[in-house]
Amino acid sequence: MTSMKPRRSFEAGHSRKFLLVVDESQEVESALYYTASRVQRSSGTIVMLYVIEPGEYQHWMGVRQVQLEEETTKAKALFRLFRRKLNLAGFEDVPSEEVIREGTPAEAIVQQIGEDEDVAILVLGAAADAKGPGPLVSSLAAGTVAGGFPIPITIVPGELSLEEIKALA
Repeated sequence: MTSMKPRRSFEAGHSRKFLLVVDESQEVESALYYTASRVQRSSGTIVMLYVIEPGEYQHWMGVRQVQLEEETTKAKALFRLFRRKLNLAGFEDVPSEEVIREGTPAEAIVQQIGEDEDVAILVLGAAADAKGPGPLVSSLAAGTVAGGFPIPITIVPGELSLEEIKALA
């Protein structure tokens, strides 16, 4: 793991940020509500990160450009959807930022942490199905990267209800 800048989230002029990777998986919603609940109780900001993964046709510039435009549109729609869900669940006062990056999810997460010294916690939703917790949880939290990861990782079970989440966060 590359060396990271020290975290500055509690220094004057800074605030703690919770990094949340958003996609279309079901477990993101539990992680979103957990993060919002933590921010509401202890202050901070949610950074919603959407990752555009490289397509198999990226050597064709026109196809790659179309893919980037489509993925950016999808990311913005997800950001709007999650903001609406937060508002409906009573988290309208929780501040959030939206970030779109290209690359693999693991690379994009590490880049975001490296560039934003206020990111203090990564929150991941764990899939509830029999296929396992999901690729990000497996690679970051349970893989060889976990021991040298620059910030704590919180894993939220995907099956928790909003009430259960609010009681825990």
